[in-house]
Amino acid sequence: MIKARRSVREIKEYVAGKNVEEVAASYGIDERSIVKLASNENCLGPSPMAVEAIREAARDAHVYPSVDAIELRQAIADRYSMPLGTVVCGAGMDGVLETLLRAYLESGDETIIPLPAFSYYEIVTRFCGATPVFCERRSDFSLDVDAVLEKVTGKTKFIFITSPNNPTGNITSIEDIRAVAEAVEAIVFVDEAYIDFAEDAKSALDLAREFDNVVVGRTMSKAWGLAGMRIGFGFIPEPAFKEYMKVATPFALSRISIAAALAALGDEDHYRRSVSTVRGERRFLTGHLPFKIFPSDANFLLMDTSPLTSGHVVSECMKRGIILRDCASFRGMGDRYVRITIGTHDQNLRLIDALKAIRETAVRGTEE
Repeated sequence: MIKARRSVREIKEYVAGKNVEEVAASYGIDERSIVKLASNENCLGPSPMAVEAIREAARDAHVYPSVDAIELRQAIADRYSMPLGTVVCGAGMDGVLETLLRAYLESGDETIIPLPAFSYYEIVTRFCGATPVFCERRSDFSLDVDAVLEKVTGKTKFIFITSPNNPTGNITSIEDIRAVAEAVEAIVFVDEAYIDFAEDAKSALDLAREFDNVVVGRTMSKAWGLAGMRIGFGFIPEPAFKEYMKVATPFALSRISIAAALAALGDEDHYRRSVSTVRGERRFLTGHLPFKIFPSDANFLLMDTSPLTSGHVVSECMKRGIILRDCASFRGMGDRYVRITIGTHDQNLRLIDALKAIRETAVRGTEE
């Protein structure tokens, strides 16, 4: 059989969180009783208006959508007061990122990835034949601007900055992003998948208006509750739009996805409930979990499971029908961190009880 490209063979496969069906089969648990707090999905689900729009759009599923999702791009441009020629859409933010790198990244180029980070940045870099260059964030997971700039070379084409960061949850300051953008000619890709949940943080959209090398990525998977529809969007420099569209997958968003997104954007009440629920439950969980919790502006929390390992805690939670994300699959994170999606109040109460029981059992075991 013909081998895949060498750059593809060298990619470490993306590790997704456990799904409900897998856990139910492994532990003999009724699927209906399982709580999934691993994938940062919206605990309130989608807008009812989006669900109805999906039903209506399904009637025309045999008809191709607009080639560039123009109606959705216009709605996004209007909402965020951005020129239409800066708005692009893709199959999730991953799709936007893939298209952008396909347009600008060549074999031999480099990208800079501050760790810990979303592992897909490395994957998409490698399958373009480029080289990911890693630097460390500070001990509090804040961005180390000097460490980033020390890695910049003549080959640097992209720098990835996530705010709030995944899997740590902390905001990257606008001042830090500006410092990087001003110092480099590379494209600074600011991933703002979770920015809606931040309390007081500023978006990098103003920087995208100001700089011709700042791109901001967003998604409708989180605050808008449409993870299953795969809808991402981004704001790119206007001169880059034509090049982006040359390599964009035609009809990347289905008619059903576009309809769902437009309806969700029109349901401001559901959006606000989603955001306020996360913020309130995030504060509640932070104050009641029996392990160290890091400050977060996302719809998840990072938990240090010391003195237990992350694998042990995640496994024990799954036995109790609760799915969490073991961060051991994130480069450089080690075996002491677990990411917890913010759930409903009842789900969070169940999680607190489970983690307290796991910790108490471990403490008793060391005392005996």
